[in-house]
Amino acid sequence: MWMTEPVRLTRYARGGGCACKIPPGELEAMVAGLGPAAGTAELLVGLDHGDDAAVVRLDERTGLVSTADFFTPVVDDAYDWGRIAATNALSDVYAMGGTPLVALNLLCWPRDVLPLELAREVLRGGRDVARDAGCHLAGGHSVDDDGPKYGLAVTGVVRPDELITLDAGQVGLPLSLTKPLGVGVLNTRHKHTGERFPEAVAAMTTLNRDAARAAVAAGVRCGTDVTGFGLLGHAAKLARASGLTVALDAARVPYLPGAREAVRDGYVSGGSRRNLDWVTPWTDFGRVGEDDRLLLADAQTSGGLLVAGELPGATVVGELRPRGEHLLVVG
Repeated sequence: MWMTEPVRLTRYARGGGCACKIPPGELEAMVAGLGPAAGTAELLVGLDHGDDAAVVRLDERTGLVSTADFFTPVVDDAYDWGRIAATNALSDVYAMGGTPLVALNLLCWPRDVLPLELAREVLRGGRDVARDAGCHLAGGHSVDDDGPKYGLAVTGVVRPDELITLDAGQVGLPLSLTKPLGVGVLNTRHKHTGERFPEAVAAMTTLNRDAARAAVAAGVRCGTDVTGFGLLGHAAKLARASGLTVALDAARVPYLPGAREAVRDGYVSGGSRRNLDWVTPWTDFGRVGEDDRLLLADAQTSGGLLVAGELPGATVVGELRPRGEHLLVVG
């Protein structure tokens, strides 16, 4: 198949990247009561709190980490999309304090609409990121579908005593964020205008490997990565799982260049607005304005880690306080 003009992959996606996730409230209702199937290995992390991956114990020193993540195009460049999707999928293992070992491609492709050469570029991007991570990428599965989607199923390992989970928060611990926010509104602007944002691509293709290693070395045991539910959504999950209040200082949250202008100009995805709707009932925003609220709820793709502890190079954006299952945002 030949196309005479450059293909804009984002035009084949209703929502871009992690913004295409099912909204958190609907997801919780959908899986309510669906406990894990019984297995022979000890399940250390399952469905209880919505952690980033499942973990089973193999022995006293080894836990097996398993996750899958895939989504629609977030940028028009096929190779970059492949890199972003792979980085995002590997992040789930890093967010648990683990190390990815092997991954499988998950590819949906409209073969009668888009050339297979573009699909090859997507897969090449995923391969290059997996190679940089030291993770085998060994095959996978493909489906002829109405719209393009790509990601990975990833298996890794973690020491059970070094697990990072949502429910291990303690009062007084600082909350650190390892990447700036804003890729959601920048990707939405890119989809509508074709403008390119290299710093957003660089952020989305930066592995959370080094941040995870630093967190484990610092003794961090509570955290998550910040993806489709936005900083507020993932902070809310952490607050609920740990039974604590997450207090965020909006003035300290870092943003990518152009993010504030993008939200000012209206480039906010429906997913980000749904995130804000979901957290608002149990969030005290004080005097924080609408634009800041939308940025804090911005649906991130391949975002950084939010951890309970201080890490070199990360920004302290808040702390854990008593009260429970509550967000407090000051600015």
